[in-house]
Amino acid sequence: MKEYLLLFRGGDHATLEKSPEKWQAHMQKWMLWMGGLKEQGKLIGAQPLNAEGKVVRGSKKVVSDGPFMEGKEMVGGYLACKADTLEEAVEISKGCPILEFDNGIVEVREIKELKM
Repeated sequence: MKEYLLLFRGGDHATLEKSPEKWQAHMQKWMLWMGGLKEQGKLIGAQPLNAEGKVVRGSKKVVSDGPFMEGKEMVGGYLACKADTLEEAVEISKGCPILEFDNGIVEVREIKELKM
């Protein structure tokens, strides 16, 4: 099996956070989705990311606050999983609760093996 990284963008966290009941229901969907992947032996790991951070750029290693971009473009979290093919990883991604929102995006990328 190959490893894939699913990057999550968009969603509607601002609205969900205003309602504890909606937030809890949404988070339960995430737990069920990831729990199913774990039961299948396909979940490697997953974590949400804070919006705040730093960006290091170029050969001079200039550090700035960031990342600053539209909310729908910012990576809000990730999940690493196992799948036989990119197509299977895409099918896995279709169960992601972030896709309940019109601006929800899941980017699916194969993790290449590093030969050392």
